[in-house]
Amino acid sequence: MTELEPSVFIVDDDEAVRDSLHLLMVSAGLSAQTFDSAQAFIDQFDPQRAGCLILDIRMPGMSGLELQDRLNDIGSVLPVIIITGHGDVPMAIRAFKSGIFDFIEKPFNDQVLLDCVQRAIEKDRENRTQIMHNADRDALLETLTAREREVLEHVVAGKANKVIAADLGVSQRTVEVHRAKVMEKLKVRSLAELVRLVLE
Repeated sequence: MTELEPSVFIVDDDEAVRDSLHLLMVSAGLSAQTFDSAQAFIDQFDPQRAGCLILDIRMPGMSGLELQDRLNDIGSVLPVIIITGHGDVPMAIRAFKSGIFDFIEKPFNDQVLLDCVQRAIEKDRENRTQIMHNADRDALLETLTAREREVLEHVVAGKANKVIAADLGVSQRTVEVHRAKVMEKLKVRSLAELVRLVLE
């Protein structure tokens, strides 16, 4: 199994449910791993591993919602699908407020769960792509000098070169040179691209 291959992580204290879900995922061509408790999952959790998490809500020790809170605390982007035989409206509301991807009540249709898992894996892919994009952008921004950053802030605020020059106490030509350097370092060709890159 490669690091890039998404995996479905199944956390449920019921062995029969774990085995059934594992078999379902494997039969659909998905890689799957099972855990008998939230703590067992946390103990081996690797934020670099792509995929999604299928999680029972009521378990001895750490509950599904408590595990979701722990994942939030450590900045995990892994989409979480909660399954429960004890669903109620307040529990569902709390789950969605904590950022879960979906909430499915038992008994559920296998295809409904598989469709949900595929959507969650796609969401995870999007999340990871955005994180890489942000890291690339931050690396580019780090290449700017202090003066270039000042010019950038003024440009993004919509100020003309003449106004920026007056604000910074430099010539308009100096602002133009810095602005061109900023565009070059950030690998953008237009003001619109520059603004979008910074505002993202």
